[in-house]
Amino acid sequence: MRSRLGSSAAPLASCVFMLVAFAPLEAARAEIPSAEFCLAVNRDRSLGASLPRTTARLDEGGPVRIVAVGSSSTRGLWMLDPADTYPQVMRRELERLWSDVPVDVVNSGRVGDTIPGNLDRFEREVLAYQPDLVIWQLGTNDIAWGGNPEGLRDLIVHGVKILKAAGSDVVLMDLQYAPQVLASPHAATMEAMILAAALEEDVGLFSRFSLMRRSFDAGLPKGALVAWDGLHNSRDGYDCVGRSLARAIVAAAQ
Repeated sequence: MRSRLGSSAAPLASCVFMLVAFAPLEAARAEIPSAEFCLAVNRDRSLGASLPRTTARLDEGGPVRIVAVGSSSTRGLWMLDPADTYPQVMRRELERLWSDVPVDVVNSGRVGDTIPGNLDRFEREVLAYQPDLVIWQLGTNDIAWGGNPEGLRDLIVHGVKILKAAGSDVVLMDLQYAPQVLASPHAATMEAMILAAALEEDVGLFSRFSLMRRSFDAGLPKGALVAWDGLHNSRDGYDCVGRSLARAIVAAAQ
């Protein structure tokens, strides 16, 4: 089996760890970019589940194919360069960490999409690519504009079952910790639904909600990870999400 970890990970990781572990957080925030600060305070991020198909592909030497499906957060709204979207940031970080394993990432995000809309697209825009791993970002548009999440828990579980039946590993990505989301009275309900579905189906959960909240609680200004619209991620936000997710995937697929 080939080595999966690139040697370039050590210098920056050590630097960031030293800043956060041995200096006051406020001082560290002033010294490093927002995305690096976000990564540092979330360095223990875990998916909470294994990724057996992804692990098997790695043992074979790859390639690993990942499909990211969801709404505008996946599409990368407000980013002028597709390279700044979280799926492409994730791909670059995975290629850095799995230095000898090819990684193919398909972005199947659609602006304004909802959980029912996601499921309608699974066959042609997700499973058609025969992914080893599916990242399903979900829930925001179902509650952010006055929507009611009633009945969506069963639909989430159904969607996960579809993806698993096709042989794909699954990671759910929850809501963003942003003003437009927090203004919804159903945000906590949706968060609970996504967590419950992940636990019930024994699939991964990448909580960007807690990732962003922990960063803000540690002293990062809220505008650092959230765009001008109070909903989508900023460039630093997408950067932190993409790299943190990649590192969690690597840990889960050891």
